[in-house]
Amino acid sequence: MSRLEAKKPSLFITDPLTKDGVSQSLSLLSGILKSCYGPAGRLKQLHNGVGGYVCTTSQSSAILSRLSVSHPVLGVLMASVQNHISRFSDCGLFTAILCCSLIENFKSLNIAPCTVIKISKHLLSLCMDYLKSEACGCRVAVDFSSVETLLCLVRSVLRSKPACMLNKTEVDHLTTLILKAFLFTVPCHAESNAVLGKCIIVPMKGRRVMDSAVLPGLLIETPEIQLAKPLTVKRTCSNMIKIALFCVSMSGDSFNPKEGTITVHHGISLEMSELNQLLNVGKQLVNDEVGLVVCQKVIHPSLKQYLKENGVIAVDRAGLSLMEPLSRMTGSKPIASIHDLSPGCYGSLKDVCIESFASKNFVHLIPDDTVVCSLILCNRSETAWDELKRACETAEHVLQLTLKEPLALLGGGCTETHLASYIRHKSCSLSTSSFEDTDCSQTQYQLVADGFCRSLESVAHSLNHDEGEILTDMVYGHCWFVPPGFPPVSSWSDLVSKCGCGVNGNGENLKWRLLQSQFGSAAVTQECPKEPLVKAADFLTLDCYAAKCSGLQVALETANLILDLLYVIKDQN
Repeated sequence: MSRLEAKKPSLFITDPLTKDGVSQSLSLLSGILKSCYGPAGRLKQLHNGVGGYVCTTSQSSAILSRLSVSHPVLGVLMASVQNHISRFSDCGLFTAILCCSLIENFKSLNIAPCTVIKISKHLLSLCMDYLKSEACGCRVAVDFSSVETLLCLVRSVLRSKPACMLNKTEVDHLTTLILKAFLFTVPCHAESNAVLGKCIIVPMKGRRVMDSAVLPGLLIETPEIQLAKPLTVKRTCSNMIKIALFCVSMSGDSFNPKEGTITVHHGISLEMSELNQLLNVGKQLVNDEVGLVVCQKVIHPSLKQYLKENGVIAVDRAGLSLMEPLSRMTGSKPIASIHDLSPGCYGSLKDVCIESFASKNFVHLIPDDTVVCSLILCNRSETAWDELKRACETAEHVLQLTLKEPLALLGGGCTETHLASYIRHKSCSLSTSSFEDTDCSQTQYQLVADGFCRSLESVAHSLNHDEGEILTDMVYGHCWFVPPGFPPVSSWSDLVSKCGCGVNGNGENLKWRLLQSQFGSAAVTQECPKEPLVKAADFLTLDCYAAKCSGLQVALETANLILDLLYVIKDQN
């Protein structure tokens, strides 16, 4: 077939960052993300041009997955941040805001991109070495023998999601439930190849948040089972309940005409043959002392009735998502054929009972060793529930990452301002050999370091949405927020009580400066105290160590990649 129009040549864009359209789009994206950041972040409503579901959120995972960008430079940035979110769930906005700020600050320098990249890599190595060192003043060790720090981590995640519409009592209640659910998934017996269990979220929309609860084991919704009737379950001689798990349809219509043709002899009913086979399976299950049958798909009513008459509970339509946790929890192997039933496929349960929540009936499967649990998650509206579900999943992932690396970073902007102060201090005391290694002058190094520090401080500055002043102290390098409506004064101590993370109070004779002010910055002259001045850990705001360290690296590496772009080649056909 002949081409209807001539093939267009590819479009070559030289130095894409110098183009006004790219700069404006980058600035717009940065503004959108900054306005979402932190507990006081402004909400965004996202929907497509033809209607459909409207998402109200301030979370990076929801925003970036629904934003469409036309320029490849922004596409690189968003793909990089989304990859970070897929691996760590947390610190997506931190990563994106920092990356945008680094690009804007580095682009404004009259220094060759290759030199900026070399210097910024050295600055990143200084940051990472400091964050990994015992002397780090913005790092907190997490002690798993006490729940206080873990509660702070979870609470910090929930408080940073305003679209969940939670008050303090609800945040505290959910924080306890999420931590309890996580502890259920940690194996009791330590092994070299131990694997964490799973928390299954059971949706309850339109209910009070305080109705949320955590139960060990699994809940499977079963509308046909009546709560009023006592549940009798067949047990083995060891008082356990044997369970058979089927991942194949048991409805009696397993033959699919699309798979081919079969020959049926005269007088033979295919449906009756299938049903007889199912009933034979039922007899074997009864003979093997199975007390519970769970099927991913549908069970034939006649088979259900037969099993019920013989003291076997039958639960169907469990769904694919429950197969893996069910198998893990009970030790059973999913049975994929009704023609091949082996006693080795069965698992066991400690107990089975009926639970009722919000007019819904559930079969509650209780294991002997809890590695799977159910979080009954309630919220008043569907929009708030969707946001809360994402927040709970993020909090669970943060706890998993913290279990692997038991550290946390100070939140509330304090890690960013502390790191900025540390880098300014280090960059002023570097030896001549360091400048030779990066092949730059001291002036160039100082300019890039200042741009790097201003980028970190801009992230902390993004937490402020009420036009109040933001301070950093000259001792610990922490971030302090002044309520709006107060004019700049020389004595800030009367206006601030605690720093952003809650570690430091204003009891000491601290000296202050306005964040991102014209007077430069002070270095950290003393480390953050090992023991928090605020003894009650309830007031601490903490960030996930692994997620934030990764976000710092991803932001800088992505910014360097974009700065190094010389051409964008775009196919126009």
